[in-house]
Amino acid sequence: MAKNNTLHCSFCGRSRDEVKILIAGQEGHICENCVEHAQEIIGQELMIYPEQKPPAATGTATTHKLTVKKPIEIKKFLDEYVIGQDDAKKILAVAVYNHYKRLNQRIDNEVEIEKSNIIMVGETGTGKTLLAKTIARMLNVPFAIVDATVFTEAGYVGEDVESMLSRLLQACNYDVAAAEKGIVFIDEIDKIARKSDNPSITRDVSGEGVQQGLLKLLEGTEVLVPPQGGRKHPEQKLVKVNTQNILFICGGAFDGIDKLIARRVNTHAIGFKVNKELQEFQQKNLLQFVNAVDLKHFGLIPELLGRMPVVTYLNPLDAETLRNILTGPKNALIKQFVKLFEIEGIELSFEEGVFDFMVEKALEYKLGARGLRSICESILTDAMYELPSQKVKTFEVTLDYAQRKFSNSKMSMLKVA
Repeated sequence: MAKNNTLHCSFCGRSRDEVKILIAGQEGHICENCVEHAQEIIGQELMIYPEQKPPAATGTATTHKLTVKKPIEIKKFLDEYVIGQDDAKKILAVAVYNHYKRLNQRIDNEVEIEKSNIIMVGETGTGKTLLAKTIARMLNVPFAIVDATVFTEAGYVGEDVESMLSRLLQACNYDVAAAEKGIVFIDEIDKIARKSDNPSITRDVSGEGVQQGLLKLLEGTEVLVPPQGGRKHPEQKLVKVNTQNILFICGGAFDGIDKLIARRVNTHAIGFKVNKELQEFQQKNLLQFVNAVDLKHFGLIPELLGRMPVVTYLNPLDAETLRNILTGPKNALIKQFVKLFEIEGIELSFEEGVFDFMVEKALEYKLGARGLRSICESILTDAMYELPSQKVKTFEVTLDYAQRKFSNSKMSMLKVA
């Protein structure tokens, strides 16, 4: 036993008592710390996972232990950050909850639960990306948001569809087991629609080609993923990822799909007992009737739609919803500007009429919730420019001030369609 106390690492010189593991060789010993450093050096020299550990050595599987939340709890969390859109929230909450249950199910030979990928349809600025980012905040599984506009068919300039899994790997520090249970949100899915409803004669490398590349990915297959993304590092080793248990959520504005829905839905009923108010509401919100047939006519191929069985929609934002978006959520727009001024030591306040003015302009320009931010910026830019240099402790935005500043901004010169 006394002999063991004299053993030490031949690289760093630490004694047996100072390390956890001491591996014996023919004429020396090495500790676990030196093994780890040597592994990093080898990885950097051979350009394998620069500044990242290889998948087998990350040890991050424990950080993604599944904690199941009930659908009502998930929706309550979404309500704190996203105003309205109850139908979309319920469908998302159920899909995420079922995803958890599916991952925790006992494997037997009787019933195997298949995943239900989702596609969300909604006008610009209604909260599709915000819903995805908010749900990512609360989940204990790896979550990646990717943009469909950057993808092209394999062999052409752009990114391959497999690179979206690189983002998922990066989100969980290259732990493959954790990534295989993750969720991917594909934004702007409508931008890869094919140019016409008929099969393309010429190759559509950024539209139909990408949709065909997504087919096996969405359904579930083993994919060789470049860990550093695509073609920039051709010498890197590929990582095998099974997409069988990865949930895919797709979102898109699908601009113009309301005209396709209007052709299918009879919105011009006549007679004495016709509910005019209901008819007008339906005409304003045709997206509530969206289904896979409309998405097919828009340009998504039937094979892709078959792999996304859940279709949901987001309501257009009305005046009341926009008003709540300004002041209601935890990260409300007005709260953000109040915080910005608070950092400068200035207390910012608004007249009630200012909010109604902002909402009126946002509806006029049809830019959704994003339009509210542009309007706020145009009103407060001069104040944010001048006040930090002045000894001012309070600043109130009046309706007259807001109207004057907005009328002088470039945004007011936009023509309303």
